[in-house]
Order: sequence, then C-alpha cells, then structure tokens
Amino acid sequence: MAAGGTGGHLTPALAVADELAARGAAVTFVTTPSQVERVGARFSVYALEMRGFERRLLARENAVTLRRLAAAAPRSWRIVSAVRPHAAVGGGGYLSGPVVATAALRRVPALVIESDAHLGITNRLLAPLVSRVCLSFPIEGRGAPRFVLTGRPLSAAQLAADAATGRTVFDLSAQQPVVLVFGGSQGAQSLNRACLEAFGSGALSVQVLHVCGPRHYDEMKAALAERGADLERYRLLPYTENLAHAMAAADLVVGRAGGSVAEIAALGRPAILVPYPYATADHQSKNAAWMAAAGAAVVVADADLDGPLLARLVSELLADRTRLERMAAASRAAGRPDATRAVADEVEALLEGRTSRPRW
Repeated sequence: MAAGGTGGHLTPALAVADELAARGAAVTFVTTPSQVERVGARFSVYALEMRGFERRLLARENAVTLRRLAAAAPRSWRIVSAVRPHAAVGGGGYLSGPVVATAALRRVPALVIESDAHLGITNRLLAPLVSRVCLSFPIEGRGAPRFVLTGRPLSAAQLAADAATGRTVFDLSAQQPVVLVFGGSQGAQSLNRACLEAFGSGALSVQVLHVCGPRHYDEMKAALAERGADLERYRLLPYTENLAHAMAAADLVVGRAGGSVAEIAALGRPAILVPYPYATADHQSKNAAWMAAAGAAVVVADADLDGPLLARLVSELLADRTRLERMAAASRAAGRPDATRAVADEVEALLEGRTSRPRW
C-alpha cells in the first residue's frame, strides 16, 4: 500500500509504487480525490479527503482541516482493513499521516519518504511509528538504523530523459545553448520578472525555455510582445508535463530549490537556484545549500534576484564551459538515480525482517 497526496509528495510515491509493481507487488494507492483519475490508471486506488494546516493557527481553513482529519482516521482504518497490506509506504505529505499511522499501529511494516533537506511535520509525527524514514538529502541528527539516505525517488521516464529528445520536444536548436527557467508547477513571480528583465528585450544569443506558470502566462506573453522579445529564441510555456526533457535539454537550469533539485542532480544539470523564502522551515535554502556544497549550483537569495544579476550570472556561466562542465559533473555525482530502487529495497527488507503479524 502506498499513500501520496499531490505534487512533490505524490511523484516519489508513484515512482516507488511503479518499481514495487515491476517486482511483482500488488499495489493499492491512497490519494486525494483530485488525483484518483491519474493514479487509478495504474493502480487500485482509494480517495481520502485531506488538506494541510494553514500557518496561521486561527485561520478559518484550519477548522475544515480538523474536520477532515477527524473523518480521515476512521476512513483510513476502513481502507487498511479492506486492503490488508503487507507493507505501507508514505509519500511524506499530510495525506500519508493517517494512513501510515493506522497501518503502523496495526503492526504493518511501514516506511515514509522525506523529499526535502528538512523533516516535514507529517514525517516527524510518523517517525517514531515507522521502521524506516528514507531521506532524499542528509539531515543532521537523523541517522541509521531508522533513517536511511536513499535519495529522492524518480520515475523511469524522468531518469530516461535525454538532451536530444528534449530539444526535439521543445523545438530547440542544437547550435545555441539552452537556459531553462521554471518556478514550480504554479510559477514564481520573482523568477518571472527577473527572466523578463534579463532576456525579454532584443535579440538573444541563447535559447530561453521559460515555464512561467498558468496563472502568469497571459501577463508574461503580453509583456514579451510589448518589450519586443526575440520570440524565436524565447520560448514561453505556462506549464509542461515534460520538465525532465526540458532539464535534459538545458545547458543551465534556473529555478526554485524544492524537490526538483533531486531531479536536476540526477540528470546532471548545473543550476542557479533561488530558494523560495517562505518555504516551511526554510527547507529550500537547505536543499540549495546541498547542491552548492557539492559544487553543482550557484545560490541567489530571492530578495537579491533581478534581471541584471540573472543576465550576468547566466552569461558568465555559459561563457566558462570548463566551469559549467565541472558543475554538471558535480551535479551528476551528487544525484542518486538509483533512489527509487533503494527505497523499494528497503520495503522488501522490512518484509523479510518482519517479526510480528498485523492486527486484522
């Protein structure tokens, strides 16, 4: 049984589920109603209505969260009773909390995945109950045997992405370097503004592939037209399902420092990382620091980012091919492309080492 909600927690859980299924396991997935169709095409699926807490303790939305959490406990009990899993895997988000806790309390071997360089609240609460916490990044004070550094699980499709296919998919020339700029699935306004200032006027000597987010697309498209951008070399997209191919095609990646840094590293791409300053426990700064310490990234504070700085950094890095190649090699060395297999191995090890029977 695997549980994952949306976004950065769903993708690693799906990757591990695919790997376990390829090894012969019958996988049942628990996810949010919005993801049932996507997940149900691959696995038996149950829906669980959950949402995270707002940071403001007295926010009205938290009353809704409490009601859903109260309903999730018996719902999780019924799901676990129906499935009777041999093992439970949590993707790390809020949805995995009640499902994995229920399984663990019923003596089902359980494991959770932490996708950031900071242990999220759900995984902090689950850690005493589960047998393994698989870490995507080293976290100080979190060591064996309960905590295991595996890397962040990626899908086979993500790992198979290559530059030639990426340039074909996005109609990019092989003759000019490619800079990929993205700010997560919803975009990032500070990155959008800096990219517009840096590359949105006049002729370009590089190709810019800019994934700006659906909410910002119309505004960015109008701004590029107004500024006389080189639209042959400046490719603006609201969103792409082929982000791994975009990364593989890029000579340099500019982006936030969420879970995508593991994908950047696994694909061996050098990066300029701009951590989101309001991320929980500032975990994006920790993710970015990990890449920078490996020699794979340049880190820029969000408050310092502007068009001239971005243009200068991109120009300097692309002009210094030796440095760029060193960064790419460092990124590749830091990446853990075997992370999905490593997590699946941990699940199998838990099953082999099981000493008690589940309580049904």
